Amino acid sequence: MDVRDKVILVTGGAHGIGRALCEQFHAAGAKGIAIADLDGSAARAVAETMGGLALTTDVSREEEIQGAVAATREAFGPIDLLCSNAGVMFSDAPGWMATSQTNAQWEKIWKINVMAHVWGARAVLPSMIERGSGYLLHTVSAAGLLNQIGDAAYSTTKHAALGFAESVAITHGDEGIGVSVLCPQAVQTALFEGEGSERIAAAASQDGILSPEKVAEFTLEALREGTFLILPHPSVRTYLAHKSADPDRWLRGMRKFRRRLFEESVNPRAL
Repeated sequence: MDVRDKVILVTGGAHGIGRALCEQFHAAGAKGIAIADLDGSAARAVAETMGGLALTTDVSREEEIQGAVAATREAFGPIDLLCSNAGVMFSDAPGWMATSQTNAQWEKIWKINVMAHVWGARAVLPSMIERGSGYLLHTVSAAGLLNQIGDAAYSTTKHAALGFAESVAITHGDEGIGVSVLCPQAVQTALFEGEGSERIAAAASQDGILSPEKVAEFTLEALREGTFLILPHPSVRTYLAHKSADPDRWLRGMRKFRRRLFEESVNPRAL
């Protein structure tokens, strides 16, 4: 997809990857950009720099996503590209069991990391299919292809988000709908805050921490090429090949990696 003269809605667009995507789209000549974010004041600040539309939006609520879609259409016209970018992560701290996170955390992360993608697609697909064109970009994470040591809920929801994106591509690709999933490893965003964040960061940052701007720049080029699997960290493709070739060996390696992270004092900034 060439974003020039296109109408784009970005959820989680006020910070991190979302903000960087908005800036890239604006620089590339997008017709109109709607920035939907729970942080309304930050969304307005981004919108002011590009003549965009700021929308205070809680993506854990389907009606608010529908409202953001409707407001974007009213302001700019039919949506060409929906970027379902908003996400959340916690950690398995303090118990560090795969079942440590509370039911409330599981419910929240499922709504934001999975259902927000479903609700966004539900809101835009009918009109896109009617026009015979449209594009969905889902921010998934390398955790959706591999795993995130120290955050079982994040890993599970990102796998689910990837599965949904694949389903949309399979079901609607022949109707003119493009789909891409953005799957970086560590990116310098607010997701690395909170209890246990140093171990989460250490696990994710073995191949370097990219800036949101670098990720957005890479993503824009991948969208132009219509790439489904967008991998800003090239090593992810290698890890995925190893996992597919020998899952048991891959799991043993991941357990070994986890032991090292949890038994040693790791400073992620030094990795």
